[in-house]
Amino acid sequence: MKVLRPALLSLACLLAMPTLADDLPALGDASSSIVSPEQEFQLGRAWLSMLRNQVDSINDTQLKDFVESSVYRLAETSDLQDHRLAFILIKDPQINAFAAPGGVIGVNGGLFLYAQTEGEYAAVLAHELGHLIQRHFARGLEAQKQMQLPVMAAMLAGIVAAAAGAGDAGIAAIASTQAAAIQNQLRFSRQNEQEADRVGVTNMVRAGYDPRSMPTMFERLARQYRYDARPPEFLLTHPVTDSRIADTRNRAEQYPQGGKEDSLRYQQMRARVQLIFEETPGIAGKRFRAMLDDNPKLDAARYGLALSQIRVGQLNDARATLQPLLAKAPNDVAYNLAQVDLEITSNKLGDALARVQRLLGQYPGNYPLIQAQADILLKQNKAADAEKILIKLSQDRPLDPDVWSRLADARTIDGNAIGVHQARAEYLALTGDYPSAIEQLDFAKRRAGGNFTLAAKLDARQQAFREQEKILKEMMRG
Repeated sequence: MKVLRPALLSLACLLAMPTLADDLPALGDASSSIVSPEQEFQLGRAWLSMLRNQVDSINDTQLKDFVESSVYRLAETSDLQDHRLAFILIKDPQINAFAAPGGVIGVNGGLFLYAQTEGEYAAVLAHELGHLIQRHFARGLEAQKQMQLPVMAAMLAGIVAAAAGAGDAGIAAIASTQAAAIQNQLRFSRQNEQEADRVGVTNMVRAGYDPRSMPTMFERLARQYRYDARPPEFLLTHPVTDSRIADTRNRAEQYPQGGKEDSLRYQQMRARVQLIFEETPGIAGKRFRAMLDDNPKLDAARYGLALSQIRVGQLNDARATLQPLLAKAPNDVAYNLAQVDLEITSNKLGDALARVQRLLGQYPGNYPLIQAQADILLKQNKAADAEKILIKLSQDRPLDPDVWSRLADARTIDGNAIGVHQARAEYLALTGDYPSAIEQLDFAKRRAGGNFTLAAKLDARQQAFREQEKILKEMMRG
């Protein structure tokens, strides 16, 4: 885990921000008159680039796709006004999730480890979306009207500290200046927590989940950490009380029995996360095999065992483990991509590509399949074909730094020097390094020669990066 730079935590020390404050509308009773949704959006996107620069992310395409699709499922049935969401999946085994201003959704890998079912996982994210829906960040500024955006920036700094594992250090840095005001903003009030719970329960029902998963999740976390001197960050910022559990249970019981509680796909994703955080793939394999010994019908455990076998080079065993899964569900994306990994490891690139292309015929927009296709083409030295696929993917996922990184790799192999600099620039900007991003576009302009149309396009992109960098600098101004 990267260590937070002092400059990032100094966001909490902001006393004034004249440039942004001058642009604020006149103060009124509504939260939108203090910090507009558009200001939240711009601030959240700038902050996300800093967060990406400070924490280790999980770049597993299937996990990213699952998180995004599940959150959008909740958002589509909610009262959320702005659906411009951005995501980050953090490589941290502790349970945590957050929804920051501007539609930034963060999920620790540890959430999959602690949430035993998809319903429990969805309960946490439905609660976090509740904070966004109710605009608790902006509404919290009403009590601190003179501080306005600096308080918002300080709250975001606190979330960065928590997400990056800074814990007490991050809170101490915040408390060193605007102590009482900012500390109160970091920890939602009981009223806001209750409000987010209630909105979350309603939204779970709308999205087709069993709302009883929310009190079940809270109950288990409360039991597990009741006597811990240092509970996980999620419970520090979202204290689970008996009254909170009772309230969510009473509200959930008002709805008829039914709704989705779990899914095979969620359990497949849990197996992937367990492999990430296990000490070695071999140890993970032993645990998955023990689970199968207890219950041979656990397909997700069999899937996890196959993945671990591939990673330790037990290819024949992996093939035998996957066979019954593929026989039962021949079009399951996770099982087929495991078979693709096995075929790539066995140097059967043609078979792997054929399998991916067959599945793309059924699931044409599937992000993990598209990325797998590009990766196989690169291994086959077909960089130009991979580049075409990745260009389209970058248009579909412009906020995904991993896609831009892959595109830069493909262009490097293909000899597209200008394109390499462009892709690297986008990656660097998304990860908060705007000076290097601007420099990459300078390199591209030198190679553009007399192509004035391209040079103008590069100039425009540089200007966009400079404006984004300016927002960051204004956030850092004390």
